[in-house]
Amino acid sequence: MTQLYDPVGNVIPVTVLAAGPCHVLQLKTKQRDGYEAVQLGFRDKPRRLATRAERGHVAKLDSKRQRSRAAAGIAPLPKADCEPKRWIREFRVPVEGFEIGQVLTVEVFQDVVAVDVTGTSKGRGTAGAMKRHNFRGQRASHGVKKCHRHLGGTGCAADPSRIFKGKRMAGHYGAARTTVRNLKIVKIDLERNLLVVRGSVPGPNGSYVIIRPTNKLPAPKPGPAPGADSQ
Repeated sequence: MTQLYDPVGNVIPVTVLAAGPCHVLQLKTKQRDGYEAVQLGFRDKPRRLATRAERGHVAKLDSKRQRSRAAAGIAPLPKADCEPKRWIREFRVPVEGFEIGQVLTVEVFQDVVAVDVTGTSKGRGTAGAMKRHNFRGQRASHGVKKCHRHLGGTGCAADPSRIFKGKRMAGHYGAARTTVRNLKIVKIDLERNLLVVRGSVPGPNGSYVIIRPTNKLPAPKPGPAPGADSQ
Protein backbone atom coordinates (compact mmCIF):
# COMPACT_ATOMS: atom_id res chain seq x y z
CA MET A 1 0.00 0.00 0.00
CA THR A 2 0.95 3.61 -0.53
CA GLN A 3 -0.79 6.93 -0.98
CA LEU A 4 -1.40 9.38 -3.80
CA TYR A 5 -2.63 12.95 -3.98
CA ASP A 6 -5.55 14.06 -6.09
CA PRO A 7 -5.48 17.40 -7.99
CA VAL A 8 -7.09 19.15 -5.00
CA GLY A 9 -4.43 17.87 -2.60
CA ASN A 10 -6.39 15.20 -0.74
CA VAL A 11 -4.51 12.04 0.29
CA ILE A 12 -5.85 8.82 -1.27
CA PRO A 13 -4.79 5.47 0.32
CA VAL A 14 -4.17 3.03 -2.52
CA THR A 15 -2.89 -0.48 -3.20
CA VAL A 16 -0.63 -1.20 -6.18
CA LEU A 17 -1.44 -4.51 -7.95
CA ALA A 18 0.58 -6.23 -10.70
CA ALA A 19 -2.29 -7.15 -13.04
CA GLY A 20 -0.54 -9.04 -15.80
CA PRO A 21 0.60 -10.16 -18.21
CA CYS A 22 -1.63 -13.24 -18.00
CA HIS A 23 -1.64 -16.03 -20.60
CA VAL A 24 -4.82 -17.78 -21.68
CA LEU A 25 -3.98 -21.44 -20.99
CA GLN A 26 -7.30 -23.14 -21.65
CA LEU A 27 -10.87 -22.45 -22.75
CA LYS A 28 -13.64 -24.48 -21.11
CA THR A 29 -16.76 -25.04 -23.22
CA LYS A 30 -20.21 -26.42 -22.44
CA GLN A 31 -19.86 -29.16 -25.06
CA ARG A 32 -16.63 -30.58 -23.60
CA ASP A 33 -16.60 -29.47 -19.94
CA GLY A 34 -20.20 -28.63 -19.15
CA TYR A 35 -19.52 -24.94 -18.44
CA GLU A 36 -17.78 -21.94 -19.98
CA ALA A 37 -14.63 -20.51 -18.42
CA VAL A 38 -11.33 -18.91 -19.34
CA GLN A 39 -8.23 -20.27 -17.59
CA LEU A 40 -5.47 -17.73 -16.99
CA GLY A 41 -1.90 -18.20 -15.79
CA PHE A 42 0.22 -15.55 -14.09
CA ARG A 43 3.98 -15.32 -13.41
CA ASP A 44 6.42 -17.79 -14.95
CA LYS A 45 7.61 -20.81 -13.00
CA PRO A 46 11.13 -22.17 -13.68
CA ARG A 47 11.01 -25.41 -15.66
CA ARG A 48 13.31 -27.12 -13.16
CA LEU A 49 10.67 -26.52 -10.47
CA ALA A 50 7.67 -27.47 -12.62
CA THR A 51 6.35 -31.01 -12.84
CA ARG A 52 5.92 -32.75 -16.17
CA ALA A 53 2.16 -32.28 -15.91
CA GLU A 54 2.62 -28.54 -15.42
CA ARG A 55 4.94 -28.32 -18.42
CA GLY A 56 2.64 -30.45 -20.54
CA HIS A 57 -0.31 -28.22 -19.68
CA VAL A 58 1.23 -25.23 -21.48
CA ALA A 59 3.38 -26.88 -24.19
CA LYS A 60 3.34 -30.04 -26.28
CA LEU A 61 5.50 -32.85 -24.85
CA ASP A 62 6.44 -36.08 -26.56
CA SER A 63 5.09 -39.10 -24.73
CA LYS A 64 3.84 -42.60 -25.38
CA ARG A 65 0.25 -41.53 -24.84
CA GLN A 66 0.57 -38.66 -27.30
CA ARG A 67 2.06 -40.96 -29.93
CA SER A 68 -0.75 -43.49 -29.48
CA ARG A 69 -3.39 -40.77 -29.74
CA ALA A 70 -1.74 -39.40 -32.89
CA ALA A 71 -1.67 -42.90 -34.40
CA ALA A 72 -5.39 -43.22 -33.69
CA GLY A 73 -6.04 -39.98 -35.56
CA ILE A 74 -6.98 -37.90 -32.49
CA ALA A 75 -5.96 -34.29 -32.92
CA PRO A 76 -3.98 -32.88 -29.95
CA LEU A 77 -5.49 -30.07 -27.92
CA PRO A 78 -4.06 -26.60 -28.59
CA LYS A 79 -1.44 -25.37 -26.14
CA ALA A 80 -0.52 -21.86 -25.04
CA ASP A 81 3.16 -22.55 -25.87
CA CYS A 82 4.51 -20.55 -22.93
CA GLU A 83 6.42 -21.15 -19.71
CA PRO A 84 4.75 -22.99 -16.78
CA LYS A 85 2.81 -20.67 -14.52
CA ARG A 86 2.84 -20.25 -10.75
CA TRP A 87 -0.76 -19.05 -10.42
CA ILE A 88 -3.60 -20.57 -12.48
CA ARG A 89 -7.23 -19.61 -12.03
CA GLU A 90 -10.48 -19.91 -14.00
CA PHE A 91 -13.00 -17.16 -14.68
CA ARG A 92 -16.60 -18.12 -15.48
CA VAL A 93 -17.07 -15.83 -18.46
CA PRO A 94 -18.06 -16.46 -22.10
CA VAL A 95 -15.09 -17.72 -24.13
CA GLU A 96 -15.97 -15.71 -27.22
CA GLY A 97 -13.17 -13.36 -28.16
CA PHE A 98 -10.46 -15.33 -26.35
CA GLU A 99 -7.79 -17.53 -27.89
CA ILE A 100 -5.41 -20.02 -26.30
CA GLY A 101 -2.00 -18.39 -25.98
CA GLN A 102 -3.45 -14.88 -25.93
CA VAL A 103 -1.73 -12.46 -23.54
CA LEU A 104 -3.98 -10.26 -21.39
CA THR A 105 -2.57 -7.12 -19.81
CA VAL A 106 -3.91 -4.47 -17.48
CA GLU A 107 -5.41 -2.82 -20.56
CA VAL A 108 -8.56 -4.93 -20.06
CA PHE A 109 -9.45 -2.67 -17.09
CA GLN A 110 -9.28 0.61 -19.02
CA ASP A 111 -13.07 0.97 -19.26
CA VAL A 112 -13.75 -0.42 -15.76
CA VAL A 113 -14.62 1.97 -12.93
CA ALA A 114 -14.36 -0.38 -9.93
CA VAL A 115 -13.20 -3.94 -9.25
CA ASP A 116 -13.68 -6.76 -6.75
CA VAL A 117 -10.48 -8.24 -5.31
CA THR A 118 -10.45 -11.77 -3.87
CA GLY A 119 -7.57 -13.22 -1.86
CA THR A 120 -6.57 -15.05 1.32
CA SER A 121 -6.56 -12.79 4.34
CA LYS A 122 -3.63 -12.61 6.75
CA GLY A 123 -3.59 -15.47 9.24
CA ARG A 124 -3.72 -14.28 12.85
CA GLY A 125 -3.79 -17.64 14.60
CA THR A 126 -5.95 -18.05 17.69
CA ALA A 127 -7.31 -14.65 18.68
CA GLY A 128 -9.47 -13.44 21.51
CA ALA A 129 -12.98 -12.06 21.25
CA MET A 130 -11.84 -8.44 21.29
CA LYS A 131 -9.50 -8.83 18.32
CA ARG A 132 -11.63 -11.34 16.44
CA HIS A 133 -15.08 -9.77 16.84
CA ASN A 134 -14.28 -6.20 17.96
CA PHE A 135 -15.79 -6.70 21.42
CA ARG A 136 -15.21 -3.75 23.73
CA GLY A 137 -14.05 -5.90 26.68
CA GLN A 138 -15.06 -5.57 30.28
CA ARG A 139 -14.88 -2.57 32.57
CA ALA A 140 -11.51 -1.27 33.74
CA SER A 141 -12.95 -0.12 37.06
CA HIS A 142 -14.02 -1.67 40.37
CA GLY A 143 -15.31 -5.20 40.37
CA VAL A 144 -13.23 -6.48 37.42
CA LYS A 145 -10.10 -8.37 38.38
CA LYS A 146 -7.62 -9.62 35.76
CA CYS A 147 -10.27 -10.37 33.13
CA HIS A 148 -10.57 -7.08 31.25
CA ARG A 149 -10.16 -8.72 27.82
CA HIS A 150 -12.05 -11.93 28.62
CA LEU A 151 -15.16 -13.01 26.78
CA GLY A 152 -17.47 -12.89 29.77
CA GLY A 153 -20.71 -14.79 30.17
CA THR A 154 -22.12 -16.72 27.22
CA GLY A 155 -25.76 -16.48 28.31
CA CYS A 156 -26.67 -20.15 28.80
CA ALA A 157 -27.91 -21.70 32.07
CA ALA A 158 -29.61 -24.97 33.01
CA ASP A 159 -31.89 -24.50 30.04
CA PRO A 160 -30.70 -25.12 27.29
CA SER A 161 -27.45 -26.22 29.03
CA ARG A 162 -25.36 -25.76 25.91
CA ILE A 163 -23.74 -23.14 23.69
CA PHE A 164 -25.64 -22.35 20.50
CA LYS A 165 -23.77 -22.89 17.25
CA GLY A 166 -22.34 -19.67 15.84
CA LYS A 167 -21.68 -18.01 19.20
CA ARG A 168 -18.98 -15.39 18.78
CA MET A 169 -16.05 -16.51 20.89
CA ALA A 170 -12.27 -16.71 20.75
CA GLY A 171 -10.82 -18.95 18.05
CA HIS A 172 -9.03 -19.12 14.72
CA TYR A 173 -8.93 -15.78 12.95
CA GLY A 174 -7.83 -14.98 9.39
CA ALA A 175 -6.32 -17.18 6.66
CA ALA A 176 -9.70 -17.29 4.90
CA ARG A 177 -10.89 -16.48 1.40
CA THR A 178 -12.00 -12.85 1.44
CA THR A 179 -13.42 -10.51 -1.17
CA VAL A 180 -13.30 -6.72 -0.97
CA ARG A 181 -15.86 -5.25 -3.33
CA ASN A 182 -16.26 -2.05 -5.28
CA LEU A 183 -12.69 -0.74 -5.08
CA LYS A 184 -12.39 2.33 -7.29
CA ILE A 185 -9.60 2.32 -9.88
CA VAL A 186 -7.37 5.35 -9.29
CA LYS A 187 -4.64 4.82 -11.91
CA ILE A 188 -3.52 2.36 -14.59
CA ASP A 189 0.12 1.98 -15.66
CA LEU A 190 0.06 0.28 -19.06
CA GLU A 191 3.84 0.05 -19.41
CA ARG A 192 4.40 -1.86 -16.15
CA ASN A 193 0.96 -3.56 -15.96
CA LEU A 194 0.16 -1.91 -12.63
CA LEU A 195 -3.36 -1.35 -11.36
CA VAL A 196 -3.79 1.19 -8.54
CA VAL A 197 -7.03 0.83 -6.55
CA ARG A 198 -8.37 2.85 -3.67
CA GLY A 199 -8.21 1.11 -0.29
CA SER A 200 -6.72 -2.18 0.88
CA VAL A 201 -6.98 -5.74 -0.44
CA PRO A 202 -6.82 -9.11 1.39
CA GLY A 203 -3.49 -10.76 2.10
CA PRO A 204 0.09 -9.74 2.87
CA ASN A 205 2.47 -7.97 0.51
CA GLY A 206 3.42 -10.17 -2.44
CA SER A 207 0.38 -12.44 -2.21
CA TYR A 208 -1.79 -13.45 -5.17
CA VAL A 209 -5.28 -12.06 -5.69
CA ILE A 210 -8.08 -12.37 -8.23
CA ILE A 211 -9.30 -9.13 -9.82
CA ARG A 212 -12.73 -8.89 -11.45
CA PRO A 213 -14.92 -5.99 -12.58
CA THR A 214 -17.29 -5.34 -9.70
CA ASN A 215 -20.84 -6.68 -9.85
CA LYS A 216 -22.08 -4.31 -7.16
CA LEU A 217 -24.83 -2.06 -8.43
CA PRO A 218 -24.68 1.67 -7.68
CA ALA A 219 -26.89 2.96 -4.91
CA PRO A 220 -30.31 4.11 -6.15
CA LYS A 221 -30.85 7.83 -6.29
CA PRO A 222 -33.23 9.15 -3.63
CA GLY A 223 -36.67 9.76 -5.03
CA PRO A 224 -39.40 12.12 -3.91
CA ALA A 225 -40.79 11.70 -0.43
CA PRO A 226 -43.97 9.58 -0.16
CA GLY A 227 -47.02 11.74 -0.71
CA ALA A 228 -45.02 14.64 -2.15
CA ASP A 229 -46.38 16.36 -5.22
CA SER A 230 -44.20 16.00 -8.32
CA GLN A 231 -44.40 18.26 -11.33
